[in-house]
Amino acid sequence: MLRIQRSDDRGVVLSLSGRIETEDVAELQRLLALENAGQQIAFDMQDVTLVERGAVEFLARLELEGITLENCPAYVREWIAAERNRRNQQMR
Repeated sequence: MLRIQRSDDRGVVLSLSGRIETEDVAELQRLLALENAGQQIAFDMQDVTLVERGAVEFLARLELEGITLENCPAYVREWIAAERNRRNQQMR
């Protein structure tokens, strides 16, 4: 189960906790669509315990769009890097 808490102290920060499953991506996209264009947005992943593959692909795309992943678990960071490498290999 994913819990999301929004704050706007220093730009918009969506604090995520729990599991980020593929089906949670639609809700995260919906929340992002509610934010003003050009606004600084970050996901604080300090309390994330598990991330599914579909969610990793989504997070990788978000970073390319300028969204910051704060306190991202090391295994997720490595998986995002691997996903980018895989995509770059496919594009060649």
